[in-house]
Formats: sequence, C-alpha cells, structure tokens
Amino acid sequence: MERSVIRLSHCQKEIFCFSVPEDCPSCGEELRGNRLQEAPVSLPSPFTNGHKSSCCLLVAPAHDNQAREFDGTSDLHTGISNTKGVVYNYTRGGVHRDQTGWERCVSVPLVRPDTFHLLAQWDQYLDHFSEGPMWDPAWHRFDDEHQNCFTYCLRFINSVLAVEGRSSLSREAFTHSFILPRMRRVSKYTTLYEHIQRHQYYMVDRQEEKQEDRAL
Repeated sequence: MERSVIRLSHCQKEIFCFSVPEDCPSCGEELRGNRLQEAPVSLPSPFTNGHKSSCCLLVAPAHDNQAREFDGTSDLHTGISNTKGVVYNYTRGGVHRDQTGWERCVSVPLVRPDTFHLLAQWDQYLDHFSEGPMWDPAWHRFDDEHQNCFTYCLRFINSVLAVEGRSSLSREAFTHSFILPRMRRVSKYTTLYEHIQRHQYYMVDRQEEKQEDRAL
C-alpha cells in the first residue's frame, strides 16, 4: 500500500482514487479546480512505523504470514515499543527486542505526551517486566491460548496501571475499546484500497459516504 488514497467530491458523489482523473468517472464532465466541490484530500493510512511510535501497543501480521498482510484471516502478533522505538514482543523463544520488522503495523498509544514521569520510567518498567521469570522459556512455556504475545502486552499494561494506582483492564475490555476500532478501520481501508487497485475508482453518494467516513 505504497500509494495514498485521495478523496474528491463531484456531482454529489464522493470519489476515491489514487490520482485526480481528467474527467469525472460518474458524469464524464472535465474536472478542473473550479469544478470540484471540495479540494481533493488524502486519507490518512491506518498503518504506522512501529519503530517511530514510542510507548505504543503494536499489532502486526504474524511472522509466519509470508505476505505480511492484514487480511482478516492470518494470525496477528503484538508488541510494546519503548521510547526509542525498540519493540518488545513475546514469542516461544522468550522476549525479543526488535529494532526492525515493525515498519507497517497498527499502533495504540499507551502514554499521553504530557505524562512526563511515566515517559521517564517507561523503558525501565519495560525492561524490568520483560526480565521476569514469567517470560523465560526455562520457567514457562509459550501457549497459544493462555501464555502468548497478547498476554505479555496486557500484563505489562496492567502492571503500569497498578503502579499508577489505576484499575486493571480485562482482555475483553482492552480489545473492545482499543484494538477492535482500529482493526475495523484497517479492514475498511484495505477493502477500499483493493477496490481502487482493481477498478481505478470507488464512488458512493456523498451523503452516504459522509457517514462512512466518520467511521474510518
């Protein structure tokens, strides 16, 4: 997904494409600057470079997904980034500290930029937590259901919440509030992108698309 998706408005249609066409694909009228109802805008991608996203939960396709795509069927892998963009992630071999490999993922910010005391201690918390016996293969085995990469991430998040004197989050609550909204946006964006690749354009009635756009 190297190309940006552009949205433009004409003849009561919202038109999505990779570049502004010479003629409107809906009515055939020549498109000029003064013929467009709104200036074309580029839609923000739901993907980010995890190594440039500090203090985030990161979601990426699992390493055994050869295409490294979010296709809705392949397994996903999660990790936590430190303040320098190193991604800590738990696998069968224990905790890895990746400096590459998370260039295209979905990020969930975990720390507000103005929380200076937490930012100052984040790396220390993450290192100390990752060195615990719970994540050492010699003490505990990786389990797809109960001892996996998401278990590691959520327990770290809850350990930080405990230090901050805040209530812990259940797996269901965290997934529903923070993961699913972003994954739905990925699904919509990916479907739109693939449609444009096949057909050059995607068009909807303008009023309908305004409702869809709020959900992106």
